Amino acid sequence: MTNLDSINTLINFFTKLPGVGYKTAQRYAYYIIETDNAHVRAFSDALVMVKEKVKFCVRCGNFTDTDTCVLCTRRSKDSGIICVVKDPRDVIAIEKSGAFNGTYHVLHGVISPLDRKGPNDINLKTLLVRVREEQTEEVIIATNPDVEGEATANYIASLLKPSGIKITRLAQGLSLGSALEYADEMTLGAAINNRNTI
Repeated sequence: MTNLDSINTLINFFTKLPGVGYKTAQRYAYYIIETDNAHVRAFSDALVMVKEKVKFCVRCGNFTDTDTCVLCTRRSKDSGIICVVKDPRDVIAIEKSGAFNGTYHVLHGVISPLDRKGPNDINLKTLLVRVREEQTEEVIIATNPDVEGEATANYIASLLKPSGIKITRLAQGLSLGSALEYADEMTLGAAINNRNTI
């Protein structure tokens, strides 16, 4: 064993974080070594606390450290519209847009036969209960526009159609400021199929 084993162990842990390569992990490790003990203890305590306290909101499935998340308790939110997303990161992205004032429902995954994930493996049951018990007017399905996201969206739509509520899907197509000549065929096709009246 060398005298650098503890550093290498820390670097290896950092490389397991998404998007962190070896050089970045090395910088993180040396930052930890060079910072004061109080800061390292506070960082360590924060890691332990987030694992012990963070749970799923009983209503929407978003991350929270109380029973109900802050978005579900906001009176300014329109509870008649539910936006269904794959995971809590999608909630953050939509909230940052400032374009949506409804509530959310987090699935914590999508239907993916290749990953052996079926409808019972995602947070669908509570969505059906919410639609039945709350005065839901519309469900926006905001899963990713990939094979699994589309399969999940279609499955949810088939479950909710008998309820008679409005079911919508996020529009797909060209992003703002993009040029037609650089768009791929699938994006351009989606833009044509999802065109709006002006």
